[in-house]
Amino acid sequence: MERIMNTVQAHNVLLASHGTEGALAAEQMALKLCSKGSQLQHLIVVPTLWKGMTGDDWLNNGSTRDTFRRYLEGELSREVDEHISRVSKAAEEHELSYSQNVIVGEPNECLLDASTKENFDLIIIGSPRPKGKKGLRSRMLTDLITKNINVPILIVPYPSN
Repeated sequence: MERIMNTVQAHNVLLASHGTEGALAAEQMALKLCSKGSQLQHLIVVPTLWKGMTGDDWLNNGSTRDTFRRYLEGELSREVDEHISRVSKAAEEHELSYSQNVIVGEPNECLLDASTKENFDLIIIGSPRPKGKKGLRSRMLTDLITKNINVPILIVPYPSN
């Protein structure tokens, strides 16, 4: 990984990150690869699976479902705000220009679409969560991405703990 850091000059980077351990490793790599004054665009994708997360089997009336939905949306919004604040602060400390883009959708489709919006030098993402680690499995590295992306992509290894 050190060899990559010595050879890559990234001035306009798309960072796909959402706060998991793998995404945090990607954030750290992005900060190391961007030179002062570079543009770091932070893509946060809220997967569409959260849209229908109302627990219909145990929330047996509309009012209770709406209350739960508002609670869940509030928690997701709070988490996204924390991610933005953390990465924004780190970018400022590294003298990078920072912007963010929060999208609800399918992660692979959103990354592919975002990669065409600007002339990025590099896309940085974390590697999928290893087996045995709790949490949702990444659906980012699909044929859609690997066959259609037109920008170099760096997949940062999952941190070893």
